[in-house]
Amino acid sequence: MDKAPSSITQWADKSGAFNRVPSHFRNLISREAGAEFPAEKGRYHLYVSYACPWAHRTLIVRKLKGLEDVIPFTAVHWEMLEKGWRFATPDEHLPGENVTPDPIHNSTHLRDIYFKVNPDYHGRFTVPTLYDVKQGKIVSNESSEIIRMFYTEFDDLLPEKYKEIDLFPQHLQYEIEGANDWTYNDINNGVYKTGFAQTQEAYENAIKPLFASLDRAESHLAQHAAPYYFGNHMTEADIRLYTTIIRFDPVYVQHFKCNIRDIRSGYPALHKWLRHLYWDVPAFGKTTQFEHIKKHYTKSHKQINPPSITSVGPLPDILPKDQEVPATVAALRSTSQ
Repeated sequence: MDKAPSSITQWADKSGAFNRVPSHFRNLISREAGAEFPAEKGRYHLYVSYACPWAHRTLIVRKLKGLEDVIPFTAVHWEMLEKGWRFATPDEHLPGENVTPDPIHNSTHLRDIYFKVNPDYHGRFTVPTLYDVKQGKIVSNESSEIIRMFYTEFDDLLPEKYKEIDLFPQHLQYEIEGANDWTYNDINNGVYKTGFAQTQEAYENAIKPLFASLDRAESHLAQHAAPYYFGNHMTEADIRLYTTIIRFDPVYVQHFKCNIRDIRSGYPALHKWLRHLYWDVPAFGKTTQFEHIKKHYTKSHKQINPPSITSVGPLPDILPKDQEVPATVAALRSTSQ
């Protein structure tokens, strides 16, 4: 296997466009008899970062599905430098639940766990990482597949109220998959393609579809959100879009130069949808840690921000549900006259 690039900007091709490297571990937990990775309480440990939008997906679903007593987790420190994600030390006290030293191996960095599994590993050391404590194996480091395991495979261990939570309902699966496709390519990964572009042309080629798709999401939510992406039923589409949009104003606008518009003043339907999830659904708000988000991007991406200065704004990180920025208030007032 080829060695993974040491810097994320080295994932750019010759044109300067950012290309995300696929996840390496793609095993599945199953409740079927004889599975290599059976659904068992306490068998798996989830490693995440509060800063990372991909890992954030798994924290949201873990909480929505009532898996807190089934799958424990550890959050790494927000700092990710030459050796990748590191664990907090015993004397560091960061916001958020379970930001602690590694409780399984006492490793200093996430990469140490990957090397314990495979000493010859040459891929990326990413979060989320779902680890099988019993076998000493990594099950998966692909967030889209981890969350779908969480949807159903542990249901036999859960109370009925959590079994009934269906985030990928059959009657909406076609629409969800369709939304996932352009949301991932243009928005979730689009902010990274914009921020890590190495040429002006690559940057402009990324930012245009990013904002075209934000416009598309805005139009959809203006027509259909009541209050979720597909009406009154929360689905995977809400989870996958939220983890990018909640980071957009605090980080992506300035750090990744995604600055044609911000969410709070440029996208009223998205802004309303976002604040409903953050303030009214604990699985979203309680798993969002703005200090981790802002410090990780601005102090870990030295190639983008060499002095590691973290911007103070926007303030607040997210507005209350009953408050708008002055420009939005003025626009709403003019349209109602």
